[in-house]
Amino acid sequence: MANPIIEKLHARFDSAAARGMDDVFQFLFDDTDDYYLVVKDGSLDVQQGEHDDPSVTLTLSTDTLKGIMSGEVNGMTAFMTGKLKASGNLMLATKLTSLFPSA
Repeated sequence: MANPIIEKLHARFDSAAARGMDDVFQFLFDDTDDYYLVVKDGSLDVQQGEHDDPSVTLTLSTDTLKGIMSGEVNGMTAFMTGKLKASGNLMLATKLTSLFPSA
């Protein structure tokens, strides 16, 4: 994991919020390598690249993700203004802030 924002997500992961989940979050970044997060029953596995069947795919810049995760950028606003594109199970995208709470 060489990507600082992905490392930060890993450090903030709340395993209690992920209990009972079995989902793949695909991040397609326009300014760095792509990553996907496998959240399964309270565990997190981070992989570089593209998953063949993600639950939700988010296309954005690392700055947009940083802003959403810090609370400085509203995810819905980012989506409406085109800074964030999402496909698949969009309700999963709303769980990101509970899975990775800010300090």
